[in-house]
Amino acid sequence: MRFPSPRPSPRCGARKKKVTDEIPLTQALSPQRGEEEKGFRRVNAFSVRKSWRLNHRRYAWLAAFVLMAWACGAVNGQGPPAENARAVFDLELMSGYVFDQGLPALNRPLDPLAQQPAPTTAPQPVPFFQTPFDAPLGYSGPSGIMPREGQTDPHFVPVEDRWRIGFPEWNRYAEGTTADADAPYQLGHWWDPFKQNVLKGDYPIIGQHTFFVLTAASVTLVQPRQVPIGTTAFESTARPFEAEFFGRPNHDVFSQNFVLGLEMFHGDTAFRPVDWRIKATPVFNFNFVDFEELAVVNPDVRRGSERARSYLALQEWFVEKKIADLSPNYDFVSIRAGAQPFVNDFRGFIFSDTNRAVRIFGNLDSNREQFNLAYFRQLEKDTNSELNTFHERHQQVLIGNYYVQDFIFPGYTAQWNIVYNHDDPTFKYDNNSFLVRPDPVGVFQPHTLDVLYFGWTGDGHIDRFNINHATYFACGRDSLNPIANQGQDISAWMGALELSYDRDWVRFRTSAFYASGDENPRNGHATGFDSVMDNPNFAGGEFSYWQRQAIRLFGVNLTNQQSLVPDLRSSKIQGQSNFVNPGLILLNAGVDFDVTPKLRLINNINFLWFDNVETLRVYTFQQKIDSFIGIDLSMGVEYRPFLNNNVIVTAGVSSLVAGAGFRDLYSNSNNSIDFLAAGFVDLVLRY
Repeated sequence: MRFPSPRPSPRCGARKKKVTDEIPLTQALSPQRGEEEKGFRRVNAFSVRKSWRLNHRRYAWLAAFVLMAWACGAVNGQGPPAENARAVFDLELMSGYVFDQGLPALNRPLDPLAQQPAPTTAPQPVPFFQTPFDAPLGYSGPSGIMPREGQTDPHFVPVEDRWRIGFPEWNRYAEGTTADADAPYQLGHWWDPFKQNVLKGDYPIIGQHTFFVLTAASVTLVQPRQVPIGTTAFESTARPFEAEFFGRPNHDVFSQNFVLGLEMFHGDTAFRPVDWRIKATPVFNFNFVDFEELAVVNPDVRRGSERARSYLALQEWFVEKKIADLSPNYDFVSIRAGAQPFVNDFRGFIFSDTNRAVRIFGNLDSNREQFNLAYFRQLEKDTNSELNTFHERHQQVLIGNYYVQDFIFPGYTAQWNIVYNHDDPTFKYDNNSFLVRPDPVGVFQPHTLDVLYFGWTGDGHIDRFNINHATYFACGRDSLNPIANQGQDISAWMGALELSYDRDWVRFRTSAFYASGDENPRNGHATGFDSVMDNPNFAGGEFSYWQRQAIRLFGVNLTNQQSLVPDLRSSKIQGQSNFVNPGLILLNAGVDFDVTPKLRLINNINFLWFDNVETLRVYTFQQKIDSFIGIDLSMGVEYRPFLNNNVIVTAGVSSLVAGAGFRDLYSNSNNSIDFLAAGFVDLVLRY
């Protein structure tokens, strides 16, 4: 490190030295520096001592100025350290010159320090660029997500509600066309369930995964029909001088249901199985019937021939929870507890009901295989509305089934069933004061049923042919059958097959159904087949006269409403299964026309026979009963005016051309039944 050298005193005879000359620091501090410097003259001892004193005072003042300069620079923060050091060196040089001249240094102002740059202010932040946000599609409602993060970067805009990201308006075709012509991205209203709607589970109401589904429906049924109706066994008849056993068959039915479904679930809508679900479905029903005979709406003839009833029920109520995920492909197992709908097979041949149960269900192999295990503890039904009550039915049903898709043939699904029905002995009158348990025939004593069903069913297509089939074998024990008047070992079976072929907008169908009948009611072996609570969609289904009507025969029904089997049972919803019955043979041919995407026509013809009439002979005390029931003709219409399920109009007309066996059962002494007709209109409005 080198410092600028001071000027020597002129009184010592030393020449003036330029300010720019420099000497080593050690030499500047030495008293002999005048002799050591080349070109300097020798000085005497007096001049050396005087020079030392001057140098001593000079460097004391220099040190003081250095400390002052350093302190000022540290406090003010002016300039970098290198500039402060340069200012100290200039101060040293100036002070050396002043001392050499013998001037009072403190009276001379200091040279100004180097000009420092003015401090700069921080730049003002520029507002972040934000893209415009379009309104979400449909009716999204308010977001249920609290914002937790703001925008901190011009390149990223945080959007925490990933469901409510809008799309701009877009008309698919040229300008000038109306917005409703074909605009994919449209807003909606709360009353529009066809577009995306927060009330229909399309947007979450809480967080990102909790959804709510509101369902409202009005189901209106008007049904005029003709069925054989027996007159009262007493003298009080609807008209004077009526002596025939079967009276006028005409009567009308009206039923109105208002349904409200409330459901909340946690998941990702339809993208994966739900984590949990809660559902409740209250239903209000009003029904009215009008007959032309007495003792039909009630055994008391004073009640007349009309009946109007209303009933409010909580038809569905259950909770559901996913137990585990079984694979990365959304295979899962869940449990559901409460009143819930369930159909044991593809067409509902054995069990189809909404009732109280605990059910474990799930799938395997990327949803190629499905399984169900359900335990039903049945609730009693209301007689007229057929809705659930909260009264115990004293019946338990255990069902297990397993589905395998693409079984042997691609497009064909096979299913295996095991159903166990345990029905305790009870005594029950329905809401209209008719005895329904046990059946009011024979001994009609309370009895126990334990029946086990084994079944194999299938649905799908093999090549271009559609196929649906079912085979069931029933075995078990009836402790005291009313008709047989003794206990019965049950051994019966059922088979069904439907084949169809599609050609353009027409489907050609043919099917066959067989339910075994009992050959001898007195031998202790019941071989007539019966279900638990069936509702088969087969051979015409709801359009068929034979399936849609409950045809009464004395105290029981020859066949029950929405059932194929002639089981001589008091009621399908409140009576007990009866395996001492005549059985059924059915052959069907049908054709369906998809006239337009909105309109479908369903046409069927069924040929019906009893499998064995021995049970009917014992029951009616009549030996002459033919096995041919008759021909069932039906035509139905399904109309969806808006190409969705919000409005559905279903109507049908059907007739039964009575065969010899039906006439043997229901003809009077002086006239016979040759033809019975029925019709219905069903209007469904759904939100």
